[in-house]
Amino acid sequence: MRSLTTGFGAALLAVSAAFATAAEQAYPTRPLRFVVPFAPGGGADLMARLAGAKVGESFGQQVVIDNRAGAAGNIAAEVVAKSAPDGYTLFLPTVAQAISASLYRKLNYDLLRDFAPVTQLAATPFILSVNLSLPASSVKELIALAKSQPGKLSYGSSGNGGPSHLGTEMFKSRAGIDMRHIPYKGGVPAAIDLMAGQIQVLFNTPPVILPHSRSGRLRALGVTSLKRIPAAPELPTVAEAGALPGFEMVTWYGVLVPAGTPAGVVTRLHTAFAAALKAPDVRDRLVNENLDVVGSSPAEFAAYVKAEVPKWAKVVKESGARID
Repeated sequence: MRSLTTGFGAALLAVSAAFATAAEQAYPTRPLRFVVPFAPGGGADLMARLAGAKVGESFGQQVVIDNRAGAAGNIAAEVVAKSAPDGYTLFLPTVAQAISASLYRKLNYDLLRDFAPVTQLAATPFILSVNLSLPASSVKELIALAKSQPGKLSYGSSGNGGPSHLGTEMFKSRAGIDMRHIPYKGGVPAAIDLMAGQIQVLFNTPPVILPHSRSGRLRALGVTSLKRIPAAPELPTVAEAGALPGFEMVTWYGVLVPAGTPAGVVTRLHTAFAAALKAPDVRDRLVNENLDVVGSSPAEFAAYVKAEVPKWAKVVKESGARID
């Protein structure tokens, strides 16, 4: 009798495995939901819509964009973390999720535990810029000036706890300088006050900074990626110009699904997104938006996120930033 029971159990497992394999091969059989942690119109939304449309075409299913703004993306992350691990609910994380892991005292999800990585889509750097009246024409000159006037220079950010705030704190730490933080409700108001002389220093994205630096209304000193960007090849990296080896401060976009999603489904999603990023119309649009297209493997993206969490945790701890 025991052998019959054992045999029956094994048969059930075999049938279940066969059904699971068949389901993975048939995937997807209905529309996918792509949850974006910010409002329509921003970089994350653009990325999701461009890549999602191509993935939808390849699957023959619609990819529906679901914008869930709020709490630096944590509301959207929690929604996906608690969704069924069947490949029909996707999440577009940004560097904000890596920061939130230590910035918030309590989250209802764990970035490293509750998600399975699909791919890193792209990344974009910030540009270090200063007010024209500041006597600093290079990153090294800015660092020297800040060291000579500790705590007197002020820098702006797009808000407390955001990438521009904590990225500047990382710059301060690496450079051994002190500057006062002035938070704004967005990068554009901060740039306006930089040009007006209300603040002296600002890290912001290329679309915000480059038009004003080229019109002569502010001075761009360097980019925060590890290599120069096509949109402004004349700008050195902060790492090379400031003698800060390895300094990197980028915002990135990726694709995650709930932990437990079948490996076959993850593979199909990765293949579809990788192909979408190679499509000329998608790639050209992203490059024009000053984005560095990536398309990494699930394992590579997992390693990247795993390294980002402690990197930003160190910055959060040193800055004293905290959101309850």
